Amino acid sequence: MTAENENGLTYAQAGVDIDAGNALVDAIKPLVRATRRPGADAEIGGFGGLFDLKAAGFKDPILVAANDGVGTKVKIAVETNRHATIGIDLVAMCVNDLVVQGAEPLFFLDYYATGKLVPGVGADIVRGIAEGCRQAGCALIGGETAEMPGLYDGQDYDLAGFAVGAAERGTLLPKAGIAVGDLVLGLPSSGVHSNGFSLVRRIVARTGLAWDAPAPFDTGRSLGEALLEPTRIYVKPLLAALKATDGIKALAHITGGGFPDNLPRVLPDDVGIAVDLEAVTPPPVFGWLAREGGVAEAEMLRTFNCGIGMAVVVDAAQADAVIAALEAAGEAPVRLGRITPRGAAPVTFERTLKL
Repeated sequence: MTAENENGLTYAQAGVDIDAGNALVDAIKPLVRATRRPGADAEIGGFGGLFDLKAAGFKDPILVAANDGVGTKVKIAVETNRHATIGIDLVAMCVNDLVVQGAEPLFFLDYYATGKLVPGVGADIVRGIAEGCRQAGCALIGGETAEMPGLYDGQDYDLAGFAVGAAERGTLLPKAGIAVGDLVLGLPSSGVHSNGFSLVRRIVARTGLAWDAPAPFDTGRSLGEALLEPTRIYVKPLLAALKATDGIKALAHITGGGFPDNLPRVLPDDVGIAVDLEAVTPPPVFGWLAREGGVAEAEMLRTFNCGIGMAVVVDAAQADAVIAALEAAGEAPVRLGRITPRGAAPVTFERTLKL
């Protein structure tokens, strides 16, 4: 062996452990298999994932695709060493964007990038992703794990998700004919979901509380655990309601931008939405954030979901049928507002939040 070879570097010495990556793939294979569904055998290891639309029962489908991440919520997962639910958030942020267009989520792929693979962390993340896929009824058919020392610091990581769904031609949402007098229902959120966490983290820093301190708004849980409550996945109840009634005209996923930015995305140009804020019951976390951060109501409404994760625009004549279908699917819809003529602002607010 030459002196040059004796002093030669390896990929592992540069910070990338191929064996660790292969071990992670082997560890997560049972989790992936648990997400099998018609159309996908949910086996990983090839160069690409496969899906059979005919086996899934579609005849003339339109494909719908979405991708998203979980923002700086992932930083709380890293700092608390709690990684088991962040994958649910990742799936939720993608599949909720599919179902609002009337599409059934079919398959999901993830991208997990980190400075160094840590034993157990990657498997915990994928365990959450698999659970999110099960909740959404979609298959986890592939993904990528990237170990990138120098780009990510220490044990930091980031996640991205990619989902594809389908709807039969002619069934996509929003429907034409959204009109003044239609009602707007709201489906409760589980908390902050996965938006606004840069502000959340700034407020927590202002309070001086540690992540393992008791959550002031949620007795019995630590602050970190409570803030990591995963995003709700609305797919199955909404698909059930869409099948049971034709009264749903549009759906809006309330994410970053809150009510003012997300509701107009599903409206024609000539109508707006009047939201009755007293119909909303914000989880206690939002009152705590508003008080500790001195956050004004308008800022709360544009940053957070404030307790409503999904809005449902319904034909007024079929509102009771839609509510019954949602309740039968396990939801607890509230009468959030109504469609109005378009004014200076597409979304207007009546009364105040009960923070």
